[in-house]
Amino acid sequence: MPLEIKILDYGDIELESSFLVLGHNCGRTRRVLTLGFLILGGPYPVLVDTGYRSNQIMETLGMRGLQFHENMIENQLARHGVRMGDVRFVCHTHLHIDHAGKDDLFPMNTTVVLNRKELEYSVSGLMHPQYPAPDIKHLIDRLHTKSALRFLDLEITGPVELMPGVYCDAANAHTEGSMNIHVHTADGIATICGDVIYDFNDQIVNPFNEIHDAEPRTTGNHGTSKRAEKAAIKKLLSSSRYLLPVHDRPAKIEGGMVVGRLHDQVPGPVVQSLPQRNWFPA
Repeated sequence: MPLEIKILDYGDIELESSFLVLGHNCGRTRRVLTLGFLILGGPYPVLVDTGYRSNQIMETLGMRGLQFHENMIENQLARHGVRMGDVRFVCHTHLHIDHAGKDDLFPMNTTVVLNRKELEYSVSGLMHPQYPAPDIKHLIDRLHTKSALRFLDLEITGPVELMPGVYCDAANAHTEGSMNIHVHTADGIATICGDVIYDFNDQIVNPFNEIHDAEPRTTGNHGTSKRAEKAAIKKLLSSSRYLLPVHDRPAKIEGGMVVGRLHDQVPGPVVQSLPQRNWFPA
């Protein structure tokens, strides 16, 4: 059975717009998705990211969480016939507040997979409020429990195969330890890219305030350099058939251009087609 990715809806977040796209609509509030990803078709289910812990915890960042009963992780998994204990690996693109908030609901024999540098970065204080204590302290409990954590050292090893057709790779953007998860589907490589991309339209299709050809706009929330952020986006566009960020719907990529948008699964039907643009010609 070919690998496919099911999109999980963990609820929305209201936040300041320029957090998403650097300098865009400063001071205005915007509502965005928070998604997770369930990889099916392999020997066992694999989950990527677990959303935020509660609506209240988002207030610590001055944001508003909009998570309801249907958004609870157990209910989202159940839509696909998966129970919490069925999940073999929980992978994290990174450990920010809206990505690793439900790990403690999984049994300790579900292995949490992360890039070692990301756990180090989470306790560095460099983006401190975005790594809340309950989430990180739970990971320390896993650190002292046999097989509850799996560390990757992607900056040194290069991509690592987690199971047939699923590869983890250093993102080199957003946070120092962020990683991408590449899934080899029947229709090409689908890359779960965390927060390297927040907004396809304002960062890539019509990049805000950029005048140079094929120049993406960075997010307003990153711990690496502008050069690294832009390069990471360009690399994703040149190497994947589908891109799946956490705060926007998936995109179909052809010749380095965003040509369509998808909704609940990848591969899946394109629900919005976009005109061809002069962007990284094939």
